[in-house]
Amino acid sequence: MKPFVDIVKFIVPFAVGIGILWWMYRGNDWSATYQMLTSMHWGWMLLSLAFGIVPPVFRALRWRLALRPLDEHPPLRVCTDAIFVSYAASLVVPRIGEVTRCGTLKTYAGTSFSQALGTVVSERVVDSVLLVLLTVGAALLQLPQYLHFLHTTGAAPLQLLQHFTSAGYLVTAVCALLALGFLALLVARMSFFRRGREKMVSFMAGIASLRRVRPLWAYLLYSIGIWAGYYLHFYLAFFAFPATASVDPAAALLAFCIGSFAVLVPTPNGAGPWHFAVKTVLVLYGLAEAPVVAFVLLVHTIQTALVVLTGAWGWADLLLIKKQSKTATL
Repeated sequence: MKPFVDIVKFIVPFAVGIGILWWMYRGNDWSATYQMLTSMHWGWMLLSLAFGIVPPVFRALRWRLALRPLDEHPPLRVCTDAIFVSYAASLVVPRIGEVTRCGTLKTYAGTSFSQALGTVVSERVVDSVLLVLLTVGAALLQLPQYLHFLHTTGAAPLQLLQHFTSAGYLVTAVCALLALGFLALLVARMSFFRRGREKMVSFMAGIASLRRVRPLWAYLLYSIGIWAGYYLHFYLAFFAFPATASVDPAAALLAFCIGSFAVLVPTPNGAGPWHFAVKTVLVLYGLAEAPVVAFVLLVHTIQTALVVLTGAWGWADLLLIKKQSKTATL
């Protein structure tokens, strides 16, 4: 029975992602998408990709700070490689990344798995708080424009929902249910840590280590830098396409925040839910749907390719570290 459940847990995220993508692109003009790709400004896209590498490095620096109070001192190189590999692993099995990077750190740096996982949980709490604050800030920044739009057009707020089709509501409901289901599964799996008191103590010590992080300002600065990097990774991609180059930074910030929440749905790299969420926000801001649909597809595909490449780099570097370690012991 367990192998069947594991297979279902592996297939369902892919099926949901593919289903949403099929629904969004079933009538797509692929020649227009190809034309948009060939007209892309690679200078802007490469700059966007450069900022895509910044958050994992900041995340590695922040992780080392969180591990220091636990008397764990893994090399920055190993931490960075572990995060690169974890992102790539999540493309195959959604949400496996946290476990993967802690296991990698244990294998290549001898760090306690339970303590490392505890610090990752602390990271998720901090990141969630920052994302909520960022979303509220983005919404407040757009409030004057939103009120001006309602005053100018005389439209009621509920009329904006008319842009949603019945299928759009269905996709939103499915994504919400999957996100809730994943959270419920995560809570249920916490029983894993009850198998041994020692593991549970180590896990809780990892969570509590945040109170002893020094310097705390550096931890917070890295956290802010992570989200700033992710935002620039997303926003600079708009300039790569003539159809989206005029998007307002605040509007892009709101689309970025909504897309970040959509990634909570356990599909590979948010494929499907992210496309739908970002497309919906940008269309509500008045952008033509055809170029926006092409934009989200191209940007997500290119950014996913970056995740694969950095994951391969991290894996190759870890193998090199292992080889160097064996050579040093001879």
